[in-house]
Amino acid sequence: MVPNQNTVCFRTMHLDEDVRHTLEAYRSVGGYTQWERILRERPDPNDLIEEVKLSNLRGRGGAGFPTGLKWSFMPRTAPGQKYIVCNSDEGEPGTCKDRDILRYNPHQLIEGMAIAGYCIGATVGYNYIRGEFYEPIARFEGALREAYAAGLLGRDVQGSGLDFDCYAHMGAGAYICGEETALLESIEGKKGQPRFKPPFPAQYGLYGCPTTINNTESLASVPVILEKGGQWFLELGRPNNGGLKLFSVSGHVNAPNNFEVPMGTPFRTLLDMCGGVKDGRELKAVIPGGSSVPVVPGDIMMNVDMDYDAIAKAGSMLGSGAIIVIAEGTCMVKVLHNLSHFYMHESCGQCTPCREGTGWLARVLRRMLDGKGRPEDLELLESVAGRIGGRTICALGDAAAMPVQSFLKHYRHEFAYLIEHGRPMAA
Repeated sequence: MVPNQNTVCFRTMHLDEDVRHTLEAYRSVGGYTQWERILRERPDPNDLIEEVKLSNLRGRGGAGFPTGLKWSFMPRTAPGQKYIVCNSDEGEPGTCKDRDILRYNPHQLIEGMAIAGYCIGATVGYNYIRGEFYEPIARFEGALREAYAAGLLGRDVQGSGLDFDCYAHMGAGAYICGEETALLESIEGKKGQPRFKPPFPAQYGLYGCPTTINNTESLASVPVILEKGGQWFLELGRPNNGGLKLFSVSGHVNAPNNFEVPMGTPFRTLLDMCGGVKDGRELKAVIPGGSSVPVVPGDIMMNVDMDYDAIAKAGSMLGSGAIIVIAEGTCMVKVLHNLSHFYMHESCGQCTPCREGTGWLARVLRRMLDGKGRPEDLELLESVAGRIGGRTICALGDAAAMPVQSFLKHYRHEFAYLIEHGRPMAA
């Protein structure tokens, strides 16, 4: 991960890689000071929530929903158990940021979860971690052991009368469990399938209790926001797009990496930070927010800033902040088939439009690449995608449909060429 040294939110990024994940390293840069202040002073949770609202921290998992507003939905004064859940499943292709937080800043995430628990009245937190993240899981569990040993978690923490227990829960590699209600089902030991909403998790969540679910990056940002102020964080970015953001840049670039930059940073700047397009080729297209968002032609993307509003105007979404760069000479039909095959494989099968439609999309594209495409296949792809989007319990159906619709919108000529000649325009 490459931080902005002047305004870094992830505190230990500038420390030696061998120690930055430890409690000692986190303490050396002011770690747990906000949690200990809460333990001492017991501030009004509403004041803390207002500070997070002021920061305009929007959910970093993809939806972009304001974090402080989400916390305010929790009936914190109602009797009974409540939960804070961190979504560290990170299954979106192209997204590699949350695992680095778990590897290098696990204590900052734990502190953020504890603070969030205090704000919403939750005394128990679960971090749902993608099962393939062997090193990140070990780092997070090691950080939990250190925090408990230091008296920062548990019952009556530091004699404050406050309780907070935190647990790691490993997933089993199902993309669908990145959807928050499927994640809750998985923690409960059930098949990871999304729930009908309403009721929403804030009313009926984990084990039937009020629950708030936030992304790893969102929760890890909270300690620094409370330390330096919501206004400070807001001014790092742009109005309606507060703070810094982690962007994962991959694909056809010379130096793929994670970068922490202010919201609103030009895409052109991030591309330069990656050393430009690989092998000196021209930029063809960009998927700006993970594989599920619409593709944007390269000439348009070069004039786009990386924030929710600017990318929406360009016809796509910021999503998880996973930027996939595509160079000239790439066959867009092959790229789309790769994406469609992924969503066919990852559909949980609960909703008929998604279960059947994702398979149709992948098979039609495969047939086209095998030289057996038909002119009517373009309309068929659009028709099937249109019958999936907006007709499923969760957003996986939309995630499968939007790439198809955007690829056909911008690169229809490549699909038509493949059908006519039986071979792609590019490699």
